[in-house]
Amino acid sequence: MGPGRWPPKGQPSSTNVLGSPLLPCSVAPLTGFYRDGCCNTGIEDRGLHTVCVQVTAEFLAFSRSCGNDLSTPVPQYGFPGLRPGDRWCLCAARWEQARQAGVAPRVLLEATHVAALEICALDDLKAHALEA
Repeated sequence: MGPGRWPPKGQPSSTNVLGSPLLPCSVAPLTGFYRDGCCNTGIEDRGLHTVCVQVTAEFLAFSRSCGNDLSTPVPQYGFPGLRPGDRWCLCAARWEQARQAGVAPRVLLEATHVAALEICALDDLKAHALEA
């Protein structure tokens, strides 16, 4: 993601994939690249943590097998570890990888940042939509 790319011209930085204001994803556990509870992004967010998901045991096992253990607490970083049912701002590329592997978690579209569309197709996100 290059400097100045987000927000797109004429679009507020906190817009979701549906074109409306971005809703919070989770405050318990506190998520987001900026740990503001929202899947906001910016030039510092190289991982594009923009897809708000509700994690499942199957997805957590998949992510761990890919080298990103999201279930184990890391207290020194204030990370409690995720459990099935938790909502989390996931990297768009990891969500797409999980989708292709058939283990994509459900997505809260209203809390998924429009920048996710750089990597994920809107139709794919909608096919995995979770009701707000």
